[in-house]
Amino acid sequence: MPWRPPSNDRFYRLVVRAGLFLRWALQLDIRAAGMEHLPGAPPAAGPSRRVAPGDGALFAVTHFGYLDFAVLELLLWRRSRAQLRFLVHQGAADHWLAGPAISASGQVVVGYTDRSDAYDTAVAKLRAGEYLAVFPEAGVSRSFTVRECRSGAVRMAAEAGVPLIPVSVWGAHRILTRGHGFSLRRSWRAPVQVQVGQPIMFGQDVEVDAATDKLRSTLQAGIDRCIAAFPLRPGPGAWWMPAHLGGSAPTDAERQLLDAADAAAGRRRAPRRK
Repeated sequence: MPWRPPSNDRFYRLVVRAGLFLRWALQLDIRAAGMEHLPGAPPAAGPSRRVAPGDGALFAVTHFGYLDFAVLELLLWRRSRAQLRFLVHQGAADHWLAGPAISASGQVVVGYTDRSDAYDTAVAKLRAGEYLAVFPEAGVSRSFTVRECRSGAVRMAAEAGVPLIPVSVWGAHRILTRGHGFSLRRSWRAPVQVQVGQPIMFGQDVEVDAATDKLRSTLQAGIDRCIAAFPLRPGPGAWWMPAHLGGSAPTDAERQLLDAADAAAGRRRAPRRK
C-alpha cells in the first residue's frame, strides 16, 4: 500500500508544470480543434453552449494510450489555468510510485468492487463547480477504435446537472501505450491531434443506455476527424493504426476476444452493466 499524502493544489500545479516542461523538451506538436468548447473559452458563434468558469463540467476522453489524460489537462491549463481531476482505478492508486502522486493531486479513486463512494464524490465535486474527467471505455483500447462505454459518464453528468464534453485524442498512443513502451525517436516532435466536441446536457429523464451509445459514436467521430487531420501518413501495417485503415492493430472483433480473456483472468473490467 503506497503512502497517501493529502491533496495539495500546489503539488497539482507542480505536476502540470512538469508536463509543460516535458512537452517543451520533446517538442510535442499538440493540435486541437474545438477549443472553444473548453471552459473559460470565449463564446463561439453558433449553437455551442459555453461552459463558464465555476459551472462544473465532466469530460469523457478516449483512451488509446497512457498519456491521453495529460494532453487534455495541458490544453485545459493553457486555456483557463483550470485544474482537472480524473477518476482513476484503485490499481493505479495502489502503485508504489503513482499512488502518492494520485493522492496528492486530488484524483477520485474508483475501488476494485465498490464504486459508489467514488461516484458520490464525483457528483459532489461536479455540483461544486469542479472539472472532472473519465475514460468511459474503462481501459485502453488496443484496436485504436472507441470500444463499448460504461454508462457512468452520462449518469454523473445528468445527476450533477453539468455538461458532458467529449474529447477524442489521437497520436498520444504512439508515445506510450499498452504493449509499446516509450521511444525517444517516436516521441520527438510527435504530433497529437485532439477534437473537443460540443458540451452535451442531459435531463434527469435521460435514456442512459441510448445516450451512452451516442457518446461512443461521438467519440469515434472525433477520432475519425483527428485521423483525417493527422500530419503523419503511415505505410501499410503500421502498428498504431486501426485495422480498418490498413494498420496492424487488432480488429474490433479480435479486441473483444482479447478483452473477454482479460476479464476472465481478472485483469480488466467486466462487460458494461446495464
